[in-house]
Parts: sequence; structure tokens; C-alpha cells
Amino acid sequence: MFKSGFVAILGRPNVGKSTFLNRVMGQKIAIMSNKAQTTRNKIMGIYTTETEQIVFIDTPGIHKPKTALGDFMVESAYSTLREVDTVLFMVPADEKRGKGDDMIIERLKEAKVPVILVINKIDKVHPDQLLEQIDDFRDQMDFKEIIPISALQGNNVDRLLTILTENLEEGFQYFPEDQITDHPERFLVSEMIREKILTLTEQEVPHSVAVVVDSMKRDPETDKIHIQATIMVERNSQKGIIIGKHGAMLKKIGTLARRDIEIMLGDKVYLETWVKVKKNWRDKKLDLADFGYNEKEY
Repeated sequence: MFKSGFVAILGRPNVGKSTFLNRVMGQKIAIMSNKAQTTRNKIMGIYTTETEQIVFIDTPGIHKPKTALGDFMVESAYSTLREVDTVLFMVPADEKRGKGDDMIIERLKEAKVPVILVINKIDKVHPDQLLEQIDDFRDQMDFKEIIPISALQGNNVDRLLTILTENLEEGFQYFPEDQITDHPERFLVSEMIREKILTLTEQEVPHSVAVVVDSMKRDPETDKIHIQATIMVERNSQKGIIIGKHGAMLKKIGTLARRDIEIMLGDKVYLETWVKVKKNWRDKKLDLADFGYNEKEY
């Protein structure tokens, strides 16, 4: 009997949703950063064994939106409640329940599917603190299960997968066994470039950046995959930060991104990047659509 199902991963920004998804998949398909709101689109991770297929949907961190991009991200996250068989509500063990968690819980109470509370980052707290948090969240809502994990170290992740499998129903294999995500390679390439910008730049730059892959094709002379990408920012000052003195920052971003892209594609890559200014793109629906944040997703 083959079992399958769809599982949404919901939570506030920076609770470790992408780290968990990458841990389950055994490779990077969702970008990670210690900055909030790293994930902007829903990212699908397809976990397949001989007897099951769990389709995880990693969602943008739910926050109080201040831009049209923020609205898109929050609605994108909540829309998954209508599409899945189970919800993983992820919270960090090293932070107390806050208003953001309460807001999500109110929406989850309306969900017509089981909700599992996943308390991540247990490697950062004392067991007594963890027990207090479990009791606190248990008082807020009737969760199907409460599972403490460390996505970074892998603690209890196998147990969580076992519980998800037990709750799966008999079903189809929706995707080929060797497919790990629904997103095209161009999207993953753009995300890997954006991840390096998030990692290397500070202050106002990260949330104002979008990356568009303009072309991606094999060069017959070098046999390398030639990728051309444009980094969009909102202000000239941000463009200067990303380019850096004598182009040093842009070169570093390109070098680090190229390494990850080569691992993903299993091929040599020649990466060219440009930086352009598009003022206030996060509040313009046409720009949002052009850069891959399409309302049709929700």
C-alpha cells in the first residue's frame, strides 16, 4: 500500500522552517539566513520512499505586512491551509509565545486538518524550559501532536517523519521519485544568489532585493552552463552596497552562489550578475509579478 499527502510548514519568520525542509530532503532546496522573511514564495519539497510520498510546502514567515510584497507573503502562507492534509506549526524553543504565534493559532483553529506543533531549536534550551513551553502551547489549542526537534542537528526529525507517515492515507505518487521540488531550476538559481546577498549584506538591503535569472543556457565552446542574472534593488545606495568597493562585494556574492549552483546542477557554471535600481518595487504589483511574486499563487 502506497501512502501520500501534503504537509504545510507554518510559523513566524526565522523559526527554522527552511532548515527543517532541507534536513528532511538531505540537500538545499530552500534558502536559509539568520534574517527574518528569507522565504518569499511557497517552496515544495518532495520526500519519496518506496512506500510513501510526503509533499512538504515551506511557506513564508507570517508577519504583520508593511508592503504589497509582505501582503503576498502572508496570504501565500495562509493559502496552504486549503491545500494540505496536515499542518506543521513551527515555533522556536528559545522564544516565548508571542502575539504573532497567537495570531497564527487563531487561524489554525479554523483549519479543517490536523495541526502538529513542532518546537524547533531544542538544542538551545534547558529541558525544564522546554516543558514549560509545551504546557503553555497545549493550553492554547488542541494540537494533534507536540514534537520537539532540532532541525539544525537532526534531533527527533525522524520521529516527526514517522508520525506524519502514520497519519498519511493511501494515495497516489504525485511526483516522480527523483523529483525533489516543484520549482524550476531558474527559481532555485535566483534564490541561491539572493541567499548570498542576505548573508553578506546588512541593514536595509536584504528585504529590498529581488533576483531575476535572465538567461540560462549551455555554452557549446566551454561546455559550462552560462547564467545571466539581474539583482534588483530599490535605491542607488543599496546598489552601491551590493557592488562594493571596486566590485568586490558583487564578486564575492557571485563566487559563493556559483559554488551552490554547481552542486545543485552537477555541472560547471559561469555566472554573470548585474545590479539595477527599480524604485519601490515591493509596492508595485506589476513589478512583483515580473520578479516572480505572482498573486495567482494564492
